[in-house]
Amino acid sequence: MITQTLPSAPQKITAGKNEILMVTNADLRESANLACWPVQQKYEAKLQDALSSLGYSMKRAHPIDEDRGHGFISSQRQGSDLFAQIDEHAPVIVLLTAWQYSHHIAPSLVHHKGPVLLLANFDGTWPGLVGMLCLAGSLTSLGKTYSRLWSENFDDDLFLNGLQTWLRYGSLQHSTRYLKDVAPTHPVMATSAGDMGRKAGEFILKNKEILGLFDTFCMGMINGVFPQQAMVNIGMPIESLSQSALLIEMEKVPDELREECLNWYQERGMKFQFGENGREELTRDQVKEQCAMMIAMARFVRRFGLTAVGVQYQQGLKDSCAASDFAEGAIGSTERFPIPDEQGNIICAGQPIPCINEVDMGTAIPQTMLWRLLTSFSLPAETTLHDIRWGSEYQGTFYWDLEISGAVPFEHLKGGIAGATGYRQPAMYFPYGGSTISGQGKAGRFIWARAHYEGCNVIMHIGTGHAVELPGDEFERRRRATCYEWPLLNAVLDGVGRDDLMAGHQSNHLTVAYVPENELQTVLQAFVAQSLTQGIRVQIAGDAIRLL
Repeated sequence: MITQTLPSAPQKITAGKNEILMVTNADLRESANLACWPVQQKYEAKLQDALSSLGYSMKRAHPIDEDRGHGFISSQRQGSDLFAQIDEHAPVIVLLTAWQYSHHIAPSLVHHKGPVLLLANFDGTWPGLVGMLCLAGSLTSLGKTYSRLWSENFDDDLFLNGLQTWLRYGSLQHSTRYLKDVAPTHPVMATSAGDMGRKAGEFILKNKEILGLFDTFCMGMINGVFPQQAMVNIGMPIESLSQSALLIEMEKVPDELREECLNWYQERGMKFQFGENGREELTRDQVKEQCAMMIAMARFVRRFGLTAVGVQYQQGLKDSCAASDFAEGAIGSTERFPIPDEQGNIICAGQPIPCINEVDMGTAIPQTMLWRLLTSFSLPAETTLHDIRWGSEYQGTFYWDLEISGAVPFEHLKGGIAGATGYRQPAMYFPYGGSTISGQGKAGRFIWARAHYEGCNVIMHIGTGHAVELPGDEFERRRRATCYEWPLLNAVLDGVGRDDLMAGHQSNHLTVAYVPENELQTVLQAFVAQSLTQGIRVQIAGDAIRLL
């Protein structure tokens, strides 16, 4: 007779009357967790005070680990073990004050039956808002109901009223009226621009835009890994590549070609902040290795017939070679070192190769679609993603600080290549260094977008915005409040305020493509029609509805 033995059930963690369980999730990297821990402690105290003022108390569901020096969840195993103990009906606040890896806790939150509130500090230096948007998008894609809330100091009316509502009802809903569904039968389809967009969409469905991704899961972003059927349905299948193969291909790039590549950018005015101590400073060898990575990536594009390419970025390569940032920004630029294939033929001369930063399929979709559309119109076709990093008011206007973690196409910077500075990526995250492509985002009009999935359905938020070159002192203040080594774009999203985006966006990322002002309406209409043709559900954001 078969007998069965399973591990004994752990002791339950329960919440008493008017008691709320608090969990907090953060990074996989202990260096980041240690740096962020003092801020987390400050906000835990603020949350406890706010709950007390409303007649509730906070109970920490997991202890502070004195040996590790912090009290964050920092692995999927730790998160899974914790939620196996938590009473599945208990109210839980997930307090986020730093970047976090959603997969540590998202699979457990899906099975939790009690009310869940994702709560973030709204701060550029300690970006809980970035982590919250990623976790929120991940839970949406996993079909989990949850609530979200954000605040700078946990003392404003939006926070206090929202917290009180969630405590009373177990749910908190924000208005997302800034998003308007666009039906497949919308009149835009009958316009001349809509016809061009339809043709671009039909081209993709028939011919396929193959996205070559070197490993397809990065930094816990469940919302960045789409079901294969979803990608196939919209004509954008994945070519799964291994970063080990990328490293091997990099080794084949001779030193003289690496040197030629680096010199090419220096001759055009890029300023690298070189030093001698490679452990803490940027060196020529680090940038030469990044040049080899760009060349290797382009050769994979040629070899596999790819439309776009992306590398996993931090967790995949950081312990093997220099950071991928310079390679990513440079390959996505039109003005680019002429990259030869093995026979000496230049790869994709005169056109950008869309680079899917952090292998995020939710940005791969609009980046690649916009590239195809803009290329077909003979318009500049460089695209990038940005983190929704922070934002604040300046002279009465709220400007977002959009900041990709390392590099953008040179065409997106004020001054282009000559306006770019290369800083070493922080040693805390990147032991082998590597250059960023840093600078001030240029002024201009743009289209922004981000796709997410629900089941196998792809949904795309599409809007317009304008980038602004803020005065030097204000730009410098924002750089120092975020990450100084990274490129920073200050922007207004047309008709979409801070709290609108925080309430309804399904990712910490959005895609940006600059479009000339006089062509903005045509490109927007075509992009919407292209998306609908490819079977994507479109939600137009803010004032962009006026252009349809």
